[in-house]
Amino acid sequence: MQENSSSATKESVCEASEKELLESLSAVIQTLSKEKGGLIPALQTAQNLFGYLPETALSLISTELSIPLSEVTGVVSFYSFFTTTPRGKHLVRICLGTACYVRGGKDVLKEISKILDINVGETTEDRKFSLEVGRCYGACGLAPVMMVDDEVFQRVNPTKIKDIISNYAREVEL
Repeated sequence: MQENSSSATKESVCEASEKELLESLSAVIQTLSKEKGGLIPALQTAQNLFGYLPETALSLISTELSIPLSEVTGVVSFYSFFTTTPRGKHLVRICLGTACYVRGGKDVLKEISKILDINVGETTEDRKFSLEVGRCYGACGLAPVMMVDDEVFQRVNPTKIKDIISNYAREVEL
């Protein structure tokens, strides 16, 4: 019985926080709606608020900017920066540009995918990590390159990955 009331409380808090986020988004959209070209800034604001673009935010943007939802989702799917799935606390990116690919980037990607038990474009169930691929991080001479958030790891090989990831996993648990 106690467990159910705790679950209900958690759900109410989640609903309230989503409502508050939508209200914040709506306030920003009101200022953007006066200018032409407010769609991208509205989407960026929504993604910064939610961490991704949920359907409720896309619908609100569509309605308040008087832009068809199909056009809004078309813009979201065109730009790789936008995501409609929740991202993990840490974004892991593996470079598969030419130098990184030739020097073992594919093996690094295979190992990180195995360790995290997710594929490219997915997020771990605990929402600690998301996995993406990039094409060049500007460190070709130090390939293969992997990034976790804004930190660059050079000359990465499959044996180093477990140590790198475990440092971030521990940080999330603290």
